[in-house]
Amino acid sequence: MSEEDKTKATEKAGGLERFGLALAAWSEKWFPDALVFALLGIVIVFLFGLILGESPTKLAIQGGKNFWILIPFTMQMVMIIIGGYVVASTPAIYGLIKRLAGIPKTGRGAIAYVAGFSMVTSLISWGFSLIFSGLLVRELVRRGVKGLDYRAAGAAAYLGLGAVWALGLSSSAALMMATKGAIPPKLYEISGLIPLTQTLFIWPNFWTAVILILVSIAIAYWSAPHPENAKTADTFGLSFEEIDMRIEARQKPGEWLEYSPVLTILVAALLGWYLFDVFRTSPQGALAALDLNTYNLLFITIGMLLHWRPKRFLRAVAQSVPATGGVLIQFPFYAVIFGMIVGTGITKWLADLFVSITTQGTYPLLVALYSAILGVFIPSGGSKWVIEAPYVLQAAIDHKVNLGWVVQIYNAAEALPNLLNPFWMLPLLGMLHMKARDLVGYAVLQMIIHIPIVFFLCWYFAQQIPFVAPMK
Repeated sequence: MSEEDKTKATEKAGGLERFGLALAAWSEKWFPDALVFALLGIVIVFLFGLILGESPTKLAIQGGKNFWILIPFTMQMVMIIIGGYVVASTPAIYGLIKRLAGIPKTGRGAIAYVAGFSMVTSLISWGFSLIFSGLLVRELVRRGVKGLDYRAAGAAAYLGLGAVWALGLSSSAALMMATKGAIPPKLYEISGLIPLTQTLFIWPNFWTAVILILVSIAIAYWSAPHPENAKTADTFGLSFEEIDMRIEARQKPGEWLEYSPVLTILVAALLGWYLFDVFRTSPQGALAALDLNTYNLLFITIGMLLHWRPKRFLRAVAQSVPATGGVLIQFPFYAVIFGMIVGTGITKWLADLFVSITTQGTYPLLVALYSAILGVFIPSGGSKWVIEAPYVLQAAIDHKVNLGWVVQIYNAAEALPNLLNPFWMLPLLGMLHMKARDLVGYAVLQMIIHIPIVFFLCWYFAQQIPFVAPMK
């Protein structure tokens, strides 16, 4: 297509489509790497501490001392990625993905289709969502869906992480607050435990998720370029073959157990027995037992059974490990930010500010705004919650705002900057052979429309839920 034809096609496009094309062009030129955001966050917090009168020595010591404090939580996040990949790459799930990829017939329809599956699966597990959606996009490309814009499809596959993941079962903040061993002691003294029955499984959370899913699918459909404006996978020089799920034949007698399902069945049965007992004996009900460790173990157990043989299971784990690199190296830098805030007077200053400039009615809006802004520099629902939670929850108690809904306000607003910050895109980008700047434009378009909707829902539902005293 000539440049003149492209210009005419763009002029005929709808307003949302033209806006998406403009944002895509901007992001491809100007967007930086994910690590830049983490390092910039450290510098900004350090300078902020100096402005408040903290000594540079104390800020540096507190930051460095806490470099390793999030290691247990880091491994829990890594296991979410591994567990999600292991389950999504099983023959049963991959076979389902291939069948699903045969349904859409148009580029726009396929993009909306991917967006829907990305968000629904993210309510189960954000790690599973990334892999499932990435494989779905690859299959759509392999089947040659005409007019499929590869940038918009990649952004649609990422929508689960940018819209509703934190309202679902793998919410880092909600699972952390339901897991006594995962809550830092200083935070536990403030809030105590907040079970999932007070966060994820309340009616405002359900309606927030439904509204965001429907809005996001509509945006994905109407902003997707028509075929004449689309940049397909061919434009990027990409093509994908069907994933070979077979394993090489056994060569040596010593490999017998690697190819036999006997050990898989026995170990999975043992772990399943344990999980059943955890849910059965939980004093607050089965849902309250679904913490980070239980959740990860459940996915690993299911993955083992679906892969059936240890050889195939280990190969899936090995394939998932490269996607965890960004988490492993960047979380310690977030811990530096955490240390500088909670180890100095910054925490008290922020808590006092939250109480002094808000009322019970305006407090939810400030939490949402602050969480979204901080998320630009700390793109981690869990590690950022550790930083925010001490003063956010203390202020909520002072204002008598429901603590469980405060966690969900944080969750809903925290997802917004994921549409801008490329950190959690890394596993998906690896699968699709893309750069963050290729899909951020369409993700930012979603963010612009989501912001007023999320803020209104956070404020409105906060007025509907009564305050509950901390559970210690």
